[in-house]
Amino acid sequence: MSTEEHAVQDVVAGRLRVARPLSRRGDAALVRAAQGGSAEAVEELFRRHWPSVHRSAWLVVHDAAAAEDIAQEAFVSALRALDRFDRRRPLAPWLHRIVVNRAIDWSRARALRPETGADTLPEPVAPETSVELGDELVAALADLGPEHRAVVVLRHLLGYTPGEIATMLDLPRGTVNSRLRRALDALSLALEEER
Repeated sequence: MSTEEHAVQDVVAGRLRVARPLSRRGDAALVRAAQGGSAEAVEELFRRHWPSVHRSAWLVVHDAAAAEDIAQEAFVSALRALDRFDRRRPLAPWLHRIVVNRAIDWSRARALRPETGADTLPEPVAPETSVELGDELVAALADLGPEHRAVVVLRHLLGYTPGEIATMLDLPRGTVNSRLRRALDALSLALEEER
């Protein structure tokens, strides 16, 4: 296991040593420090971005264990590529691009394995998301395909523009808009049926 993987696992497991928080620094300064080898900067970046990265993964895959793994893998992947990251750009969209693409890949792979159909899996558990969004909406999101879930999560839950989503997912903007429209229509229909 690499140093980056150990660092991410230590943060997730809550075994961080108590250190003075770097919360006053911006992401660009923290990225610069992390690129220079600062473990504290990596920890602060992780603390800042873990909730939204993990939530994004869960909203796409609707599997708590898989979301945890995907989010951790996304952070490890980002740490490995940090030397190539352009500090003039915001960090969050880059992280979300990594995690959402991994979540879509995981969902596609799971769909190809018939032995793990939705009937055999426990219901997804994410109380903070369910309470915040409502159980009906979370269930309706779960019924969408991963590509449609991803654009809804990125647009309406994380606040990215269709142009930013297109860049993040390497898709034409028209495809993003089309997926958003289809997903929102499906969500609307599912929520109407619930009433």
